Amino acid sequence: MRALEAHYGWEELARKIPIRCFSHDPSVSSSLKFLRKTPWAREKVEGLYLFKLREQARSERAASGGP
Repeated sequence: MRALEAHYGWEELARKIPIRCFSHDPSVSSSLKFLRKTPWAREKVEGLYLFKLREQARSERAASGGP
């Protein structure tokens, strides 16, 4: 959660995944509490995290001249 918040910020997270814990008085602890109880929201956040990791790996490969 911290990595996503640091990368996107709360405002962008709320745009990408429109859930209240990202848009109204957001914090890592309130978001984690909500995500633990809400499987559909947790799946969306996990998907966004995996997407972020793939994009980072892709840009690192491109910067190093790899395939």
